[in-house]
Amino acid sequence: MSGLRERQKAVRHDRILAAASALFRDHGYEQVKMEALAAAAEVSIGTIYNYYQHKGDLLMAIVAMEVNEVLAAGEKVIARPPRGAERAIDTLIGNYIEHSLVYLSKEMWRQAMAISTQQPDSPFGKTYADLDLRLADQTCRLLQKLQTLGVIRDGADAKAAGELLFNNTNMMFIVFVKTAGMNVGELRATIRRQNRPLVEALKV
Repeated sequence: MSGLRERQKAVRHDRILAAASALFRDHGYEQVKMEALAAAAEVSIGTIYNYYQHKGDLLMAIVAMEVNEVLAAGEKVIARPPRGAERAIDTLIGNYIEHSLVYLSKEMWRQAMAISTQQPDSPFGKTYADLDLRLADQTCRLLQKLQTLGVIRDGADAKAAGELLFNNTNMMFIVFVKTAGMNVGELRATIRRQNRPLVEALKV
């Protein structure tokens, strides 16, 4: 019975996140009321509050769901990186960028960034910062893996280079989120162009 209850709980949780993602995207984060969310998820409003105390907690859960899926995909890239430093790095960063609008809209990302900046010591702010650190660490670990494979120079500081690549990607993602007319293809092309000199300097 406990296994069935856990499965039912997981299904309800998934419905809540799916409903929140859809409503936030379609109507805007600020406009969505918890009552509408409960109706869309087909649960009581009390059930939602069992999981999340505030609407912001729901937004953070969606961001975490997005980033955790990206991190899982990134681990596969590290395990079997494509041939060539530029292609391997572009594949990892491409995962980050291409998946970014699956659950969140640009408006939702802006809201999440604003909350994390305004409330850095809140659970939301700390979780957001931790997710960024995990993505940065993954980028560094890819470069370290490429170094062990002899794809980038032995003497290169793979950790520092990984941090630079991620920081540039993160900065350009902020620009992308702020710029209504910028699409994913333009973002990826810009990041490739900006990262190319560093990648060329790292290559054997």
